Amino acid sequence: MLTQTTSRVLEPRDLDAALAVLDREPVANAFVTSRVQVAGLDPWRLGGEMWGWYEDGTLTSLCYAGANLVPLCATPRAVRAFADRARRAGRRCSSIVGPAESTAELWRLLEPSWGPAREVRSHQPLMMTDRMPHGITPDPHVRRVRKDEMDTIMPACVAMFTEEVGVSPLAGDGGLLYQARVAELVGAGRSFARFDQDGKVVFKAEIGAATDRACQIQGVWVAPEHRGKGLATPGMAAVLRYALADVAPVVSLYVNDFNTPARRTYEKAGFRQVGAFMSVLF
Repeated sequence: MLTQTTSRVLEPRDLDAALAVLDREPVANAFVTSRVQVAGLDPWRLGGEMWGWYEDGTLTSLCYAGANLVPLCATPRAVRAFADRARRAGRRCSSIVGPAESTAELWRLLEPSWGPAREVRSHQPLMMTDRMPHGITPDPHVRRVRKDEMDTIMPACVAMFTEEVGVSPLAGDGGLLYQARVAELVGAGRSFARFDQDGKVVFKAEIGAATDRACQIQGVWVAPEHRGKGLATPGMAAVLRYALADVAPVVSLYVNDFNTPARRTYEKAGFRQVGAFMSVLF
C-alpha cells in the first residue's frame, strides 16, 4: 500500500482501482475506458502506459500515455506530476487531448520543452444524449458497413481524418495502423455509411469508443459534393439509433467550437453540451 502522495506507472494488478477512477466520469473517459476494459493495463496490449496519481495511498487521478497523452480525473497536483513524468520521458505522442481544464494546465507545463504545437484547439464542446431527437427521421439509407466494403469506406475515412486533423493518416507507416483501426470498427459493426447509386460514400460515421455506460461517435463526414443537402442530421439520427439500441445508454461526441455547421447538426440530432475537451496537435 502506498501511503505517500506520489505517481507511478500502473500495473495489471491495479486494474480494478483504475476502472473505479475511470467510472467517475463515464462520458468524458469513454475513449480510454473502452481500451482499458479490453486490454487491461499491460502496456503492450494497451498501446501505452497508464500513469496513476495517489493521494494518501488512494488512486485518484490517471494519465494515459500512448499515441495520445490523456489526463483523466486529474487534480492540479496530479497534472504537475504527470507533466514532470512526461517531460522526463520526452514527447512520444501525436497529441495531448482530454478535459479542457486539466489538458490546458498540462500543456502550459509541457509547452516550454515540447512546444511549439502544430495546432491548439482549446475549446471542443463535449456533447451527449440518451434519447432519440424529436421531429428528426433517421436516414433509412444509413446502414452498417460490410467487411467487403473496406476499399469503399477507406478513402472516405482518410478524407475525413485529413480534413479534421490536418495531416494524412497514411503518413509514417503507410496507413497500416489506421487501416487496421478502420477494419476493427467495420468488423465490430460500429462503422456506418450511406452509399449513392454508384456505391460511393455520401455520409459516414463510426462509434469509436464503447463501454457499457457510454459510447462516442467519431469520424462524421459528408462527401463535399453532397454538403448543404440536409444529409448530416438524419444521418446522425440513424447512427444514434444504432448506438442507443445496440451499444450504450448514453452517446457522446466532441466537436471543434469553430465548426458551426457540425455543432448545429448535433444540436438538431438532440445532443447537448455537458463539458469541453481540448486538443494539442503535434
